Parts: sequence; structure tokens; C-alpha cells
Amino acid sequence: MSYQRSTQFSPRRSGNWNRNQNTVAFASNIKLGPVTHTVLVALMITVLGLIYLTQATRATSYDYEAQKIDSKIADLTTQKTDLEVENARLTALENVQNSSVAREMTTPAQTDYVSQ
Repeated sequence: MSYQRSTQFSPRRSGNWNRNQNTVAFASNIKLGPVTHTVLVALMITVLGLIYLTQATRATSYDYEAQKIDSKIADLTTQKTDLEVENARLTALENVQNSSVAREMTTPAQTDYVSQ
């Protein structure tokens, strides 16, 4: 039965070491070549680019929502202005005087005022 270690630890005792310093370092058995390193760096750049694009797209979608809300505010402001104009037209003195309610009113025969 043979036992083989999957990791290696190399001692650093060759030089001077101080308190709170590691005296053992991890050394992996897996060695990567230059092509593998290049591919890994390209993958990391691609992933970071996708994350950046996702964030930029999210900001753009918030901009569209803000634009919709601004458009809705403008429509409601226009509607409010139209209603104010309609209110002014309906409550105009000439319209009130010529209304059917005003025509039904009669002038009083006698008017008395309270004196102090």
C-alpha cells in the first residue's frame, strides 16, 4: 500500500524567519503552462466585461423608467392645466349670470339691513 501526498509543503527554514511568519509554504503539484495562463486571463477579462455590461444595462433600464415617469408627470401637468382652464371657463361670471339657475332667481321686494 502506497500513500502519495497530493500537496507539498516546502519549508522556509533556509533563511532567517521572525516571529509570526509562516515557516511552511504551500506548493501545488499542478503546474499551468503559458497557454493555460493566457486562456484563464482571457476568461477573467470576459467575465469582468460581462459584469460591467450587466451593470451598464441596468443603469440604462433605470433611465428608461425615469423617462417614463417624467413623461407621465408632464401628461398629468398638462391635464391639470386643462382642468384649470375648464374650471375657469365654467365659473366665469358671464356663464353664471346666463345660467338657468340665475334666470330662475328673482330680485327681492324689500331689502333690510341690520344696523348697530
